[in-house]
Amino acid sequence: MIKFNEKLKKVCIEKNNRLCLGLDIDNHNLVNSSLDYMQSYILDIIDATIDLCPIYKVNFAFYERYGSKGYKILENISKSIEGRAISIADAKRGDIGNSSKYYAEGIFDSLNFDSITVSPYMGVDSIEPFAKYNRGIFILCLTSNPGSKNIQKINDSNNIEIYQHIVKMAIEMNENNNIGLVVGATNVDYMNTIKSISNDLPWLMPGVGFQGGNLKESLNIENRGLSIINVSRGILTYGEKTLDDIREATEKYTNEIRSFL
Repeated sequence: MIKFNEKLKKVCIEKNNRLCLGLDIDNHNLVNSSLDYMQSYILDIIDATIDLCPIYKVNFAFYERYGSKGYKILENISKSIEGRAISIADAKRGDIGNSSKYYAEGIFDSLNFDSITVSPYMGVDSIEPFAKYNRGIFILCLTSNPGSKNIQKINDSNNIEIYQHIVKMAIEMNENNNIGLVVGATNVDYMNTIKSISNDLPWLMPGVGFQGGNLKESLNIENRGLSIINVSRGILTYGEKTLDDIREATEKYTNEIRSFL
């Protein structure tokens, strides 16, 4: 059975792209705020871009707020992507014991997402239930938000920053070749350090575009793993936000990424 990181690399090579389209849809910003319209719009976006996009990331917060109706949309998004691209459940889960076990069952078994983002704050045992699946686990390592410095960049007594311990933990957990790291594209000054210690784990890189991350620098740092470039607002809010506009923005990012590969 092909391992997740091998599957990830394969689809990126086949589509000659590293773009991850973030489906962070706020229905209140659409021409029609109904959930039926929101779902139809999202599925149309997928169909309009999936020949280019190898990966889609779905931020669960935009859907969970609607309870069972939101979860039904998540289920239909997963079905639409299945077999055509990689889906990432951007759910940032991370709890102990049966809590993580049931989170994993819900997202992998019931919703059938290919991968998930997880928080490492509670340690290895909070991630192990996800890692047992042949699905992808992207561990929050060094995120793009300003508050990342409050914890992730703190030095321990040996002058080693917290994010470096997370990298070490991720490598040790990668027995099933399904672990990756979330590395914010705004952390240019830290990328070479992460590259030197991350043992070719794939990176999911949010922060390009509205948050100020540099696309060229994010791709140039790539090691033998993959730098997956996540773009949400830079595509979803392009032009008048029509399907043609979103397609055009996807093509522009794809062409720019390909020019650096």
